[in-house]
Amino acid sequence: MMKIHREIKNNELYLYQNGVIIYKKWLATGESKIFDVMAYDKYTLVSFNEIEYENSNSLVIVKAELELKSTSVGGRKTGIISGFRPNHVFEYKENKILQTFIGDINFSEWPSIEPGEKKNVKVRFLDFPSLHPYLNLGRVWNIHEGERVIGKAKILSFYESH
Repeated sequence: MMKIHREIKNNELYLYQNGVIIYKKWLATGESKIFDVMAYDKYTLVSFNEIEYENSNSLVIVKAELELKSTSVGGRKTGIISGFRPNHVFEYKENKILQTFIGDINFSEWPSIEPGEKKNVKVRFLDFPSLHPYLNLGRVWNIHEGERVIGKAKILSFYESH
């Protein structure tokens, strides 16, 4: 059984698998380092429901309108597939990311969502108290890859959490 532990200290995110560090991200800059590629790949490829988190966080699931920026205005060159896990950023302070949240984007109606497209999707966030102030209908947030904004999403409704 894979045990994942997530910890934030000194504005740095750490992921541990079975007590061993596998990933570190500097939240202020968006830079990251993978210490164990095999373990990190395994972690990022499984769904939230398949991972046993030490904190047993439940999920907050929202229906959202996702709009990816077109490539010509700084968006991705390629589309995204269901299960994509970008950084979700609700707030900035002095033009710096205040906090990112863990969440994946899911859809089954299309094989992918391409740059410039707008689609309704399901977004699953790990439920942390710091996320709650941002959870209201109509709330818009930015979708990031590192420091780069690649799109935005807007909460349309809420699903029952598992």
